[in-house]
Amino acid sequence: MTTRRDFLSKGALTAAGIGIARSEAYADEQRATQNLTPDRVKQLKPPAKPVIVTRVTGDQTVQEAYRMLLDGQDTLDAVHHVCLGRENDPRDHSVGLGGLPNEDGIVELDSCCMHGPSRRAGSVAGVRNIRNVCLVARKVFEHTSHVMLAGPGAENFAADLGFPRENLLTEDARKMWMLWKEGHSQMDWWGPGMADPAWKDPYADHPTPQPTMDLHGLASTGPGLSPGLSPGAIPRHPTPEWRQLIAMRTRKLTEMAADLGIEPEKRLAAVEQVLWPTTGTVHVSAVNTKGEMSGATTTSGLAWKLAGRIGDSPILGAGSFTDQDVGSAGATGTGEENIKVAGAHTIVELMRQGYSPKDAGMETLRRIVRNYNGEMNKVRYLDMEYYIVRKDGAYAGCSLWSTGATGHPREFVVHDGELRVEKCSALLEGSMTEWPPL
Repeated sequence: MTTRRDFLSKGALTAAGIGIARSEAYADEQRATQNLTPDRVKQLKPPAKPVIVTRVTGDQTVQEAYRMLLDGQDTLDAVHHVCLGRENDPRDHSVGLGGLPNEDGIVELDSCCMHGPSRRAGSVAGVRNIRNVCLVARKVFEHTSHVMLAGPGAENFAADLGFPRENLLTEDARKMWMLWKEGHSQMDWWGPGMADPAWKDPYADHPTPQPTMDLHGLASTGPGLSPGLSPGAIPRHPTPEWRQLIAMRTRKLTEMAADLGIEPEKRLAAVEQVLWPTTGTVHVSAVNTKGEMSGATTTSGLAWKLAGRIGDSPILGAGSFTDQDVGSAGATGTGEENIKVAGAHTIVELMRQGYSPKDAGMETLRRIVRNYNGEMNKVRYLDMEYYIVRKDGAYAGCSLWSTGATGHPREFVVHDGELRVEKCSALLEGSMTEWPPL
């Protein structure tokens, strides 16, 4: 099933004439920078052209941000231009206005940013009623000696600086929340986490899709796999029972959507958000021809989360990290797992040691999997994507899984003079199993 966002995003990119494959010349350049010594990293030269990496946005903000860099504007201004496009779009249910709310029906936003040239950073978490939290995060380091503000304090800080208070719960998002409350709320974020010894696989007695899982490199890079799990591809396929379950749930939720007054043309999208809630988040990293870098992440967090839940997006070193000497990285996905490996910081530190952007991202993904000893009955509930750029313009997009819930390849956007979509380098073949489960 193709999501509305997939359709709009790919349509917008096609209309803009974006190529899918990168040039052979640049591919050769990327290969030539795979193995570096730490001393060589210190000597990296800025790229000949600016580079931006982010997710597929479905709008013109990446092109506009690139023009800003060409015009000599600050890298953080350009990065935030992309974030603002998503925060201001009520159709994007992963961030800002229209973001999906917590279990109480309240939208809570998180964001952080790092400005490479000045080595400053700011962060806000659990912010209500303020739309453009990416800019509020920047104001933290511009107007205070703090790095992070949270909750009502962050909201009041933003209001004092002139950010308008507004209701971020759009009517479409409110109806999606009502549909979740009516038909799915027993499947929430309560209960022990997977790291708890008492945790039990909720799908153990359920028919479920089990994608092919290819454990690239896991057998030789650290703690072993779970008993009985050998390296290589493990074929698993969606069962007819699971497909029947999805069809049944879709019919039931569609009927409930009609009872809640959701317009016919919006019912399928609402059902989709209940079954597979948006978890997009936005991270953007950029480097200009001076070698100056910035990175920012912004999100409304997990749909239907417990009130006050904070993921990785506002945490410097997890959701985003920029080091002017090395590179910039950020993440979208299962925030709790990314916090535990300090994902963005780990990637940058690995690049400092000489890892290529791709290898740094893949090694960090392996650490997430190793936290569960390679046990696929747990790893299948996790998700992660990394967006990485090095000081010399080398870049990568890395994902835990090769495809999304809709079956489309995991992709990211890069602009280095040519705007295009590329496939992420994936650690595991297949797609995650959505959590909370059906």
